[in-house]
Amino acid sequence: MKTALVITGPTACGKSALAFELARQFDVEIISVDSAQVYQGMDLGTAKPSKEQQCQVPHHLIDIRAPDQPYTAFDFCQDAEVAMEEIRGRGRLPVLVGGTMLYLKALREGMARLPKADDAVRAEVLAEADRLGWAALHQELQRIDPEASLRIKPSDTQRLQRALEVYRLTGRSLSELIKDGQQGTTTALTEVAIMPISRSGLHEDISVRFRQMLDQGLIEEVEGLKRDYDLHEALPAMKAVGYRQVWQHLKGELSADGLFDKAVVATRQLAKRQLTWLRAWPQLKKISEPALDQLLKIEEVDNILKIE
Repeated sequence: MKTALVITGPTACGKSALAFELARQFDVEIISVDSAQVYQGMDLGTAKPSKEQQCQVPHHLIDIRAPDQPYTAFDFCQDAEVAMEEIRGRGRLPVLVGGTMLYLKALREGMARLPKADDAVRAEVLAEADRLGWAALHQELQRIDPEASLRIKPSDTQRLQRALEVYRLTGRSLSELIKDGQQGTTTALTEVAIMPISRSGLHEDISVRFRQMLDQGLIEEVEGLKRDYDLHEALPAMKAVGYRQVWQHLKGELSADGLFDKAVVATRQLAKRQLTWLRAWPQLKKISEPALDQLLKIEEVDNILKIE
């Protein structure tokens, strides 16, 4: 049976440290499940494993895109399947580590092959939004895809624009295409989440970690990215928590204190959303802290480590 281990949880809970400790004692390789770590040059704000750690333990799906090139959940599913197969071919266990819940959900449940972005259709949608407003376009979505309109708010302009674009390119609703195309991975996933007992403790860890990122040069990192790449704030890379707030700071929209406060609040909100996802996760194994002894006490984890 093809197997893999998943280690997930809210941001700043210690997922990467736990996976690295596991990899130093067992024959495993790590696959990043992080929508920001895929981007080159985005190191500090993503808490990316250091070059030394990556030399000690094989890591995959890190630094595989320039930050001005979008990376999607569909891309992740394809790349993760290839990485898992290659890792198993070396007689090792794939360990998927990260907190991008959409990626994990897409891998487990499958994802439709949707049409590629079309610049002309996208420009048409954006022009209508400027003329009519996003609320009017959301009403259009309610007519063509009522199911998607319940998930996508009028303020979520990126997803709203994409749903309309898909319909105009294919004549079929986004919800219909997703249902037709769903087929999850054939790999048996043993999914473990770190679920901290103390919400206040997690909040404090988030604050401390972001202060460290700033002290280590996060602002200078974003300045370098702006210099080296054709970036704008609508790109997925620059929408990442932390990077979005630094971008606003560099534009003069946030003070240094405002940058810190707003980024910490946004990160805490991200952690809350991640925990909400995980509470509804089927067959999820839970541990309270990033401790290897807790992880190894889970029977399913012990079994796949012995098998591999």
